[in-house]
Amino acid sequence: MTRDGYVARWQDREYQASPDGDDVRLYQSRPGEGFTRVRPGRYLRVVPADEVDELTYVRVACTWQEQPFIVLGEHDGWLRVEYTGGRWPVAEAMGLEAFDFGVYQGWAPAAEVTDLRELRV
Repeated sequence: MTRDGYVARWQDREYQASPDGDDVRLYQSRPGEGFTRVRPGRYLRVVPADEVDELTYVRVACTWQEQPFIVLGEHDGWLRVEYTGGRWPVAEAMGLEAFDFGVYQGWAPAAEVTDLRELRV
């Protein structure tokens, strides 16, 4: 449950997606009618944007050490998280890395992360 990116609903199915001007690029992991293989396990179909029922950005939010985060990725029982609380003293006290000005990230043990929820932005 670490989706972070665009999704589109097209013909009653949800796909990973990427807006591209007047079109939307739809991706899936298996071959399908109208989909072209772009690499092993990745298939693409480009459809007009006006044929897409919904296009939205999805993120996963969570709580770690009683602070708000978004999940950027996962690896081997750890979650890559980004602090969204907006208080740099808290981020520094937690030992988070300053990824950019005002952006703090770190690795959290997945077992310590609570309140995982998907947000559609």
